[in-house]
Amino acid sequence: MYISITGIKTKSFFGMLKFMRYTLPSFTAARKANGNLFCDSKKINNYYHTLTAWENRSKMMDYLRGKHHSLAMKNFRSIGTGSVYGYEDDLIPSWEDALKKWKENFKEI
Repeated sequence: MYISITGIKTKSFFGMLKFMRYTLPSFTAARKANGNLFCDSKKINNYYHTLTAWENRSKMMDYLRGKHHSLAMKNFRSIGTGSVYGYEDDLIPSWEDALKKWKENFKEI
């Protein structure tokens, strides 16, 4: 199973509006995507986080190339800054464990 943890911090009020415009449809698409096993989101310390689990990395990559996620990524720099961390595991992590791994591997994009 492939686990993906993201964290995005919006730059401004207008960044927040763009975030809502592009990431909400992208998150909805992730929930419905072939191979998605788990999809959740939380706002913690000014970062909007997602935690997703996929049957495998290939299924996640199919979703990433989809319409909604592609649009969100094309607009990412005008939305904010953040980081993504992904890894293979046999279990879906708790939010506490996921955020710990994300922070340990944070590389701002």
